[in-house]
Amino acid sequence: MSQRMRQPASLRDRSNLLGVTPPSSGRSSPFSSSYTASNGHRYADDLESQNDEALEGLSAKVKLLKEISIGIGNEVRESAVQLSNMNDAFAETSGILQGTFRRMNNMADRHGCRWLWYIVFLIVVFWFFIIVWWFRR
Repeated sequence: MSQRMRQPASLRDRSNLLGVTPPSSGRSSPFSSSYTASNGHRYADDLESQNDEALEGLSAKVKLLKEISIGIGNEVRESAVQLSNMNDAFAETSGILQGTFRRMNNMADRHGCRWLWYIVFLIVVFWFFIIVWWFRR
């Protein structure tokens, strides 16, 4: 181990040992490295094909992102319509409940306080049945 560290820097540097090599494309080639080094056109064609592959990959990603963003936009529009419909439904229900409570208060004013005792009695009976049912299970 110590012998390897004592070697001159020129032996440890890969570029001094092997010379300058073009970056690998990640594909295997039937041609030897001497053929590609001697033929500059082959190296340029290889780089151009790599650029085309990268461009196709980027185009596919951009298309996918565009489809996703269009889908999100459609979902937002549909949700806005649904929320608007729900708002209308709640407003209608609120109107119905206000009318019901108004009529109930009018009835209470006409009949006095007797209706309150009837409601209390019904609530007590209801809870009695619930408790009996709960303990008999």
